[in-house]
Amino acid sequence: MTNSGGLSHSVVLLSVLMAFGLVLFSGRTSMAGQTKGEFIDDSTITAKVNEVIDKDPDAHHFKIGVTTIQGDVVLDGFVNSRKTEERLVARISEIRGVKSVKSLLKAKDRK
Repeated sequence: MTNSGGLSHSVVLLSVLMAFGLVLFSGRTSMAGQTKGEFIDDSTITAKVNEVIDKDPDAHHFKIGVTTIQGDVVLDGFVNSRKTEERLVARISEIRGVKSVKSLLKAKDRK
């Protein structure tokens, strides 16, 4: 009887320690002071950038490459005008997690 009481005490203690560990590590940071809920990875940003491009009335006709590294977005390809390029850069800059946007886009109206 004493043995089963000691065993159940050990199981309870182990359960409490495991629960404490879960609580302790669930709030750990993912990157540079950001919690898991705040961190947005590059693939998510790239998907949102592609969504902006696909929804743009002019840009969706062109092949535009998107590269995202640690929140820095680089656009490469062609657009029909400088106005389209500026509009894309402005909209992409508003995406959560984007630190910067570098445009290597070539506008067809630019000589």
